Amino acid sequence: MADDDLNVLGEPLGDCSSDPMTGFHRDGCCSTGPEDIGRHVVCAQVTAEFLEFSRSRGNDLVTPRPQFGFPGLKPGDRWCLCAERWKEALAAGAAPPVSLWATHRAALDHVDLAELKRHALDLS
Repeated sequence: MADDDLNVLGEPLGDCSSDPMTGFHRDGCCSTGPEDIGRHVVCAQVTAEFLEFSRSRGNDLVTPRPQFGFPGLKPGDRWCLCAERWKEALAAGAAPPVSLWATHRAALDHVDLAELKRHALDLS
């Protein structure tokens, strides 16, 4: 994670998940960089509804793919999602809840903070 990685609240980016290990860089954080074309910056707690939605869009996140170090996800797992996929799920009524502390500020290039807050796990 870069020193300047901030979350959508302007604070240091928190960890999303180490079990399963997530992040474009597989470091547990939703940090990003120029090589992350998909912008895997939204830390979400996936739901069965979202996993089915993602599969219907051609991205099966349930089936393990050991050759890529991917264990497959189950409802309740936290995972760094592509910002645009989360936005698509939002439009379809299938957006999973998000951790604002672990969602990178780059998500704001794709999704309004108000929408993220409406789906927040950790907003007090």
